[in-house]
Amino acid sequence: MTPVERETNRDREPGGPDSPEPAGSPAEPGTVEQAAPAAGSAGPTGRQRLKAGLWPPRVTRAQLTVALLLFVLGLGLAIQVRSTSDNSALRGARQEDLVRILDELDSRTERLEDEKRRLEEQRTELENSSDQAEEARRQTRQKEQQLGILAGTVAAQGPGITLTVDDRSGAVEPDMLLDAVQELRAAGAEAIEVNGNRVVADTYFTGSGGSVEVDGKKITAPYRFEVIGKPQDLEPALNIPGGIVRTLEKEQATAVVARSEKIVVDALRPGKQPDYARSSTR
Repeated sequence: MTPVERETNRDREPGGPDSPEPAGSPAEPGTVEQAAPAAGSAGPTGRQRLKAGLWPPRVTRAQLTVALLLFVLGLGLAIQVRSTSDNSALRGARQEDLVRILDELDSRTERLEDEKRRLEEQRTELENSSDQAEEARRQTRQKEQQLGILAGTVAAQGPGITLTVDDRSGAVEPDMLLDAVQELRAAGAEAIEVNGNRVVADTYFTGSGGSVEVDGKKITAPYRFEVIGKPQDLEPALNIPGGIVRTLEKEQATAVVARSEKIVVDALRPGKQPDYARSSTR
């Protein structure tokens, strides 16, 4: 056997460099052996299944429709609330106007409470009086006097104010004087007289600047209002920012308000029988 053949046979012998590795031979030191998973190994854990179910999210057509409807509903409610807030009559009011409104509400509440107290006292007097017929007649006469003051058929006196409007340029229109009457009534005026003319429920102002008429009677400047009421309520109502005094001053007219402990309103209006209205009491 030649030397070449001997070398070849040596390589093919077991344990030689070219011999195959036995199936059960141990791995070399320092190597990691990866084992294939067994056929009966466990599947994904519960946490893994939950994560796979939540992400990525699976949205159906019904869910998208409901979400869109909820968004539109919320947007509509937000717009409505904002519109209501923006259109509030008091949102842009100044602090002085808000204080004046609160004062007027307090004054009206106080007047209503006084009226309620008077009526309760009258009822108590009627119930406790030994001569109820005489007490009823007394209260009737008192009520007649009160209604006569409001109707302008009875003279009146009491505390109040005097409003004098000087209009040298003739710029004061009839509607401005009517606004003054309305503000005085809202502040609690009980009797009003303008240049000798009694102002009642059906009083009207006509004409034009410099030529004003009250109930068809011409009056000239200065216009003098005699008003009976609570001076602490009447004067602030005329002098508020944006009130009748400021409006007249813008027309180059002057308006002066003076308080008085005694105002006399003695201009009278004839009693008038209503043509259509009748008492509903039986």
